[in-house]
Amino acid sequence: MASPQLQLQVLALLLLLATTATATATPTPTLIFLLGGQSNMGGRGGATNGPWDGVVPPECAPSPRILRLSPELRWEEAREPLHAGIDVHNVLGVGPGMSFAHALFRAIPPSTVIGLVPCAQGGTPIANWTRGTELYERMVARGRAAMATAGAGAGARMGALLWYQGEADTIRREDAEVYARKMEGMVRDVRRDLALPELLVIQVGIATGQGKFVEPVREAQKAVRLPFLKYVDAKGLPIANDYTHLTTPAQVKLGKLLAKAYLSTL
Repeated sequence: MASPQLQLQVLALLLLLATTATATATPTPTLIFLLGGQSNMGGRGGATNGPWDGVVPPECAPSPRILRLSPELRWEEAREPLHAGIDVHNVLGVGPGMSFAHALFRAIPPSTVIGLVPCAQGGTPIANWTRGTELYERMVARGRAAMATAGAGAGARMGALLWYQGEADTIRREDAEVYARKMEGMVRDVRRDLALPELLVIQVGIATGQGKFVEPVREAQKAVRLPFLKYVDAKGLPIANDYTHLTTPAQVKLGKLLAKAYLSTL
């Protein structure tokens, strides 16, 4: 009989081989998307009356072809809530990311593996996303890590930045008035820092806000004038009873609208 020490060594080797095999078998993304903004991008579907209700629509089901970049910068199979460990100190639910990825499957090659990079943080104004801030630098760092670990040499590419933010800028008129300028600056900086001058940005027009200046912010969003930028409007989608966040069905619909906007650029 082998000694206890040898048995431990064999067990350790088996664990190492299993880990290596798992890592080798794990696919890496070939098409990557950054998800930035505040709570409606982070996802509150089914989570506005206390803990998340746990309902995952078929359009948001896990798939081996949909990965997410974890807080530890590792690729793993994506599942709701997609922003777990990223949108911290908040109750998380369904967002638009998973339904967005599923909606792309109808129009992209079956060999494509989608990598989602959640970066959103609830309750944050655009000022918290300017170059040099913690959230901006985290988003850029996660974007760089996503490309590095996906293996750009194997054909991986960044598809777009999906951006849903602005509710926090409806509280003060002065924030609404400078929103377009700040948004344009943020997009230019992200493109420069990721060395992707033609990075597609799909901006969601807000449907609600934390203050009374919702319409001025919406007008500012529509006024953003940059190349390679698309606009998707969330107005008219179902809102939860907190009057701020999209419901789960609304998030599913939004994901499909974002996918349609992306596919229109191909």
